[in-house]
Amino acid sequence: MVSPAQAPPEAPKDCPFCPRLVAYREANAAAEPTWFNGPAPSFGDSQAALLIVGLAPGRTGANRTGRPFTGDYAGDLLYGTLLKLDLAEGTYRADPQDGLRLKGCMITNAVRCAPPENKPTPAEIAACRPFLEARIAALPSLKAFLALGSIAHESVLRAHGLKPTAAKFAHEAAFVLPSGATLVSSYHCSRYNTQTGRLTTPMFESAMAKAKAAAGL
Repeated sequence: MVSPAQAPPEAPKDCPFCPRLVAYREANAAAEPTWFNGPAPSFGDSQAALLIVGLAPGRTGANRTGRPFTGDYAGDLLYGTLLKLDLAEGTYRADPQDGLRLKGCMITNAVRCAPPENKPTPAEIAACRPFLEARIAALPSLKAFLALGSIAHESVLRAHGLKPTAAKFAHEAAFVLPSGATLVSSYHCSRYNTQTGRLTTPMFESAMAKAKAAAGL
């Protein structure tokens, strides 16, 4: 496992640290050789004040396109909300070549490689955490996080040296981290959560607006 001091903000394309995820990546590459099939790099403003942290790339989303939340249902809600709240400009076309630009924010994932059934193991989450820590350290203007789901929430806490019990996950809950940045959490903008009514568009927009305000944007 790479140490936080050694990790770059982005995982290498051939990252070897999680055998199960490597095997899944290789199987996807064999089945779909034109896809990205690698650790999805973060996307957004290099001077971001707000870091949006998701769970992991979806197989047919970022694993296919190479851009977080691009090509699957969750991206429709996420990027639509960013555009509505003036945190992005351009047009989202579910294509990394669509010219969309984020303003004051960046999107990353707690786990950079697509996991089978969208379910990374605790060991895989831990193995990828140094990349999250390095990503955070590389953003000097960072003032707020929006964690999408409980795993992202816990990953941000652990990246700051805290235990998950330091702040209970809840939709729109806010917690001030030791760095002084504010962690705002939201239910993940997945198709399952929206179809079941656990997360509505107004609920998601409200959480995003809260994180935007915490970032001073």
